[in-house]
Amino acid sequence: MARIAGVNIPSNKRVDVALRYIHGIGEHFAKQICEKTSIPPERRVNELSDAEVLQIREMIDRDYMVEGDLRRETAMNIKRLMDLGCYRGLRHRRGLPVRGQRTHTNARTRKGPAKAIAGKKK
Repeated sequence: MARIAGVNIPSNKRVDVALRYIHGIGEHFAKQICEKTSIPPERRVNELSDAEVLQIREMIDRDYMVEGDLRRETAMNIKRLMDLGCYRGLRHRRGLPVRGQRTHTNARTRKGPAKAIAGKKK
């Protein structure tokens, strides 16, 4: 099991799929990393040599913002919006949808489970 960017990536999966287990690396970046390191994406992680794993690890550390740094930057961006008191910040603060979705009937993911209102039924 290879450890890249503080994450144990599964050894029985293809390289391009296993790299997606790292927060901040999706399909596009995984293929890009395979191209830059000239590792065929269909190879399995357990077939990689230590030098290839080191090459991938160094490239990710150098060129991409992943895991803790990315999470910290995202949290700081949200905190900045909340401190400014702008509309998006207020929506984050209240736990409501930020991007203009309707909330009258939907938005249960952001609002949580429905709460019963006394005297509503007629």
